[in-house]
Amino acid sequence: MKIYTKTGDRGETSLFGNRRVPKDSLRIEAYGTVDELNSIVGICRSVAKRKKIDTVLARIQKDLFVVGTDLATPEGASRRPVRRISAAETTRLEQFIDEIDRQLPPLKNFILPGGDLHAAMVHFARTVCRRAERLCVRLTREEKINAELIVYLNRLSDLLFVLARWCNALGRKKETLWKA
Repeated sequence: MKIYTKTGDRGETSLFGNRRVPKDSLRIEAYGTVDELNSIVGICRSVAKRKKIDTVLARIQKDLFVVGTDLATPEGASRRPVRRISAAETTRLEQFIDEIDRQLPPLKNFILPGGDLHAAMVHFARTVCRRAERLCVRLTREEKINAELIVYLNRLSDLLFVLARWCNALGRKKETLWKA
């Protein structure tokens, strides 16, 4: 199988179901940002020092493929059932958040993103996740999408925040408090 098809040479691409859309359409921008997020999570995994963190990040990467497929397949576009993000995945994220948050000191101030390299990369992933969420919210004004996508991405950014804090705690790196 060739990696290039030349079908996108005029600035269009196909969604699942073969509908052609411009490569800069909001739907493409949304799932392209999810793909970017997945790549950043892969970088985070490459510097992970703890198996538990790698396990959580690996699960996120699998979910993000489902998110991308969900976004790339408009409802009713496929004759076959398409796996979509559900409340079960969001609940799993909440369980991870609760488990990690119990191990962290309570947060009483805003913190600046950073710390050790791993924490800084996870913070970066969080900001890209927020962008993906904003794009999906914007997309809902133009097209119908799975509403759970927005809930999932919102919770994922929360998980990435506590995960970054946990990376700093495990690395004994003090968080930098933001002061006005």
